[in-house]
Amino acid sequence: MDGIIAAFILLILGSTVGSAKVINQGYEAIVEQTGKYKRTLKPGLNFIVPFLDTIVWEETTREQLIDIEPQEAFTSDSVQVKVDAIIYWKVTDLYKAYYEVEDLENALKNLVLTAMRSQIGQMELQKTFSNRREISQGLTEEIKEVTKAWGVEITRVEIQEIKLAPNIVASIEKEKAAQIERNAAKLQAQGVADYMRQISDVLKDNPKGQEALKFFLAQKFVDANYKLGESPNSKIVFMNPKDMSEAVSELMVADEISDQIRDLGGEATKAS
Repeated sequence: MDGIIAAFILLILGSTVGSAKVINQGYEAIVEQTGKYKRTLKPGLNFIVPFLDTIVWEETTREQLIDIEPQEAFTSDSVQVKVDAIIYWKVTDLYKAYYEVEDLENALKNLVLTAMRSQIGQMELQKTFSNRREISQGLTEEIKEVTKAWGVEITRVEIQEIKLAPNIVASIEKEKAAQIERNAAKLQAQGVADYMRQISDVLKDNPKGQEALKFFLAQKFVDANYKLGESPNSKIVFMNPKDMSEAVSELMVADEISDQIRDLGGEATKAS
């Protein structure tokens, strides 16, 4: 008899201990009975019915944050940017947060991303960099009403960083390099033009300018024949003695002018 009483007492004590549930400060818990919502446990000592009541969710009511990884968005002038944001939020109604929305944190992320892309899409690139605070405030106000139905309060949404997408940065760097090359080619062409203009002035002001031109033509002819002679497939080229004599005479007459042109060439080389 005494054994039965002792067993009964132990059963009661075990049930009492098993039914006691302590909820820490800053937390709440959802209790279901036979699969249906029964009540919300508040901080402190609570009792549930053993084997019938089940705590299905315990969550903090303090402020939390969700750090959203950089996401792509397009400005109104069709520039792709990467936006990094942080959501500050807290649960105000545990029942709604559990039963009114599936996967609360993921739903908050998607809601903020949709609103963020919408706001970025209404601004030009330059304005997105200078108006980060305005974007953050606009996002917070826009999604507050939606999250109320989920039992969640959005404290604030902070835009941490807005930067150009890597492919846009690469495109800009490529354009800069191309512009540098264009500027260099322009300067080189200007230098050649100035050099040719000086040569033209020398030839124009000197009565022996024609002889100087013939000198350069003869020089090119000699250089071409020299290179031809070095080729393994070279052939012997005979020159008319009369033409050779005239060419040599013209070279001697144009010697003074050619020296002036060479001086110009040396100055142009130093300048470049």
